[in-house]
Amino acid sequence: MNRYDLDGQIAVVTGGAQGIGLAVSRRLSASGAHVVIWDMDGALAETSAAALPGPATAAELDVTDAAAVEAATLGAAAAHGRIDILVNSAGIAGSNGPVIDYPVEEWHRIVAVNLHGTFHCCRSVLRVMAEAGYGRVVNIASVAGKEGNPNAGAYSASKAAVMALTKSLGKEHAGADIAVNCVTPAAARTRIFDQMSQAHIDFMLSKIPRGRFLEVDEAANMIAWLCSRENSFTTGAVFDLSGGRATY
Repeated sequence: MNRYDLDGQIAVVTGGAQGIGLAVSRRLSASGAHVVIWDMDGALAETSAAALPGPATAAELDVTDAAAVEAATLGAAAAHGRIDILVNSAGIAGSNGPVIDYPVEEWHRIVAVNLHGTFHCCRSVLRVMAEAGYGRVVNIASVAGKEGNPNAGAYSASKAAVMALTKSLGKEHAGADIAVNCVTPAAARTRIFDQMSQAHIDFMLSKIPRGRFLEVDEAANMIAWLCSRENSFTTGAVFDLSGGRATY
């Protein structure tokens, strides 16, 4: 494993208690960052933080609550002096079904977490980064945002919006040493599969030319580079993690 120089940096990872978020937390911690895990499951966040190879802290946080995100951001910045890295991994898949039959409340719930939550965290943390003149932000979107998975309209739409938000933020902060990028993973076998039908899981696998699902450590490897100082030019970009599925 390559080790990027993140010594002394403060990295906030939302949804960092499990799945891709936990893999990213481990990777950043192994590279020297102090990781701050924000997760809905406070107890699991504490357990995950304690198991990281380096210093880490955890907080229970609902990213759909803008005021709570702002308070958590100010608290982290006060405790550590700055925030250098933000990885927005908190997300949900929701249930599967055609848009014409989809429950309105479920649509709003998915968009609230995947899009509004990412917006809340970027809005608050980028203020801290802008004051310091440095930062690295990685938003986790999905190949579904590029292609639009059938029977996953809300998820696909929310992830497409995350890509557009990333592009806007990259341009807004390009005058400073702040990079805002996103990745578009194919499905990884995490607890998010619990929200999906087997038919939908089979459909996603059938679309991946590699013939397998993404490993969470593979996602963490790319994200770690995007969080490093070595990523000094690219911003507002979308990086593919789809195993050959995406055509752009």
